[in-house]
Amino acid sequence: MVGMENPYHYRNKVNSAFARKKDGTIISGIYEKGTHKVVPVDECLLEDQRADAIIRDIRSLLKSFKIMIYNEDSGYGLLRHVMVRTGFASGEIMVVLVCVSPVFPSKNNFVKALRKLHPEITTIVLNVNDRTDSMVLGKRDIVLFGRGYIEDELCGCTFRISPQSFYQVNPAQTEKLYGLALEYADLTGNETVWDLYCGIGTISLFLAQKAKKVYGVEIVPEAIADAKNNAKINEIENAEFFVGKSEEILPAYYEQYAKDHPGEHAHADVIVVDPPRKGCEENLLHTMASMQPDRIVYVSCDSATLARDVKVLGELGYEVKKVRGVDQFPMTCHVECVVALHRVD
Repeated sequence: MVGMENPYHYRNKVNSAFARKKDGTIISGIYEKGTHKVVPVDECLLEDQRADAIIRDIRSLLKSFKIMIYNEDSGYGLLRHVMVRTGFASGEIMVVLVCVSPVFPSKNNFVKALRKLHPEITTIVLNVNDRTDSMVLGKRDIVLFGRGYIEDELCGCTFRISPQSFYQVNPAQTEKLYGLALEYADLTGNETVWDLYCGIGTISLFLAQKAKKVYGVEIVPEAIADAKNNAKINEIENAEFFVGKSEEILPAYYEQYAKDHPGEHAHADVIVVDPPRKGCEENLLHTMASMQPDRIVYVSCDSATLARDVKVLGELGYEVKKVRGVDQFPMTCHVECVVALHRVD
């Protein structure tokens, strides 16, 4: 197990839900498990302390600006959540106000008051979420101050992070996690690599520095826009990115290649996957095996779906050579694993 030297205040993204008590007091914090009941949190040993302080001060400003808290039952109110993202290396800070409407009363004065309390904030974004499901963010972002994104450094690369971007919440451990993925990929500079569920291109760009060509696939269009920007920022020209579901993009590519090159099949030297908790769909695993990569590197945040998928890959001719756990989320029950699978000749 790869542990963390100082396992406190590591979360660089803090989502805080807001609610109003019967006596009118505004509270902010996290949802009680399985409910939408807000448990008040003023500070947390896992969260960035700057983020906690900003959220506390936003809560105190709401009353003086007469900003109503959104009520899920009645449908009235404006503010749903506040998300704060901090740059671990850069020190940049983004505040995202998640509201049901793009109309935010006295927004300029509110921004001014918040920046007076926290001049360290580098950008403030209004995110419009009028949905009725449990998603925190809506699709529309309105920049109220700054550039609308922050930048951070990880493993020697610079990354642009927008409100919608997936970016690992524990950068110190992420460097160790991705370092293992790179080690298990065992690149020499001649390989064609596919990076599935690539997010904003974090693993892709590390791989690209050691590979001949990297293809990244991600379903979130905003993340792919960030990935392309990140490639430009880091002057990496051998990485190409596709928007779509990995389960659709890779099989479609495989089929098209066979049509364009009769008698041949698409080949990858290395495939890296870093799926969400539900793991990979079986059709994707079959396509991966059909491309006959020498190595598959599986980065997983759920050991149960990892075990299920590794079993399928085993039946398709791949053998586990190395596996390592990384304590990516200290003080929680979650763990990341990196697995190296090699093709059996």
